[in-house]
Amino acid sequence: MSSENRLNRAYKNAKTIPFDDASKFILFSDCHRGDNSFADEFANNRNIYYHALKFYYSEGFSYCELGDGDELWENIYFESIFEAHKNVFKLLKQFHLEQRLHMIWGNHDMVYKDEAYVKKHLSSYFEPIDDKDKSLFEGIKYHEAIILKHTETQQEVFLTHGHQADWWNYRFWRVGRFLVRILWKPLQVWGIADPTSPARNYTELIKVERRIKKWILKNNLKVTVVGHTHRPRFPEPGDIPLFNDGSCVHPRSITGIEIEKGNISLIKWQINTTDDGTLRVVRILLEGPQKLSDYMDS
Repeated sequence: MSSENRLNRAYKNAKTIPFDDASKFILFSDCHRGDNSFADEFANNRNIYYHALKFYYSEGFSYCELGDGDELWENIYFESIFEAHKNVFKLLKQFHLEQRLHMIWGNHDMVYKDEAYVKKHLSSYFEPIDDKDKSLFEGIKYHEAIILKHTETQQEVFLTHGHQADWWNYRFWRVGRFLVRILWKPLQVWGIADPTSPARNYTELIKVERRIKKWILKNNLKVTVVGHTHRPRFPEPGDIPLFNDGSCVHPRSITGIEIEKGNISLIKWQINTTDDGTLRVVRILLEGPQKLSDYMDS
């Protein structure tokens, strides 16, 4: 199956979420939450991420995670990830309880396409203090893609991870997972990274972006937001509308995409130092806000 067919299938089977100019969405991807070991890249940014998540929760945003939220190639069990970042998952639970949590699976957490696996591992967790199970993401469903559809203009924003355009990481993700666990995770100690990842291989990154752009051109210039490559993208109106929210494992920062008041923006959260030496987590606007309607095919 070609990347075009994989993207077509993801679009056809996508969950549709209606939205309007009063809606608020924050799009993050590629958190790669791990077990807080030396290989857990998310651990370096978890305080930044948690602060940003609290901001979006209090401001009434819905949270869309575009795949690779949990690092289930390096780690065998979700439970070890949950224990390492319990405060993050408890906050995500609050989004879920208010029906503001929308999850997409990527290649590193593709096991979540199995509803039985999700039900078994994510529905509840054991709380040692109370010596009993407590609910977590009860009833949650992961999707390959989500379509945000504007109730007035009918404009669609297609959200998916993007690995559909990466044949190795889509078709042979089990092989990739095996190699990461056995080979690349130990080698990370020496600074040697997995060369099959488009986030670390510029040639593969360009190939993935080119394939997604071709799909967009064949689908009426549909606004598309992906992750996977870890490279933020924010096109100008008139360009091919391929957006990328970046990742949550940049050095000392995380990037994401906000959709609010009918606008789309690329943002970054990082730690800044004030004049008196105080460290603060701050939100920085990188691109936008730009009206989504400016990307409609006329």
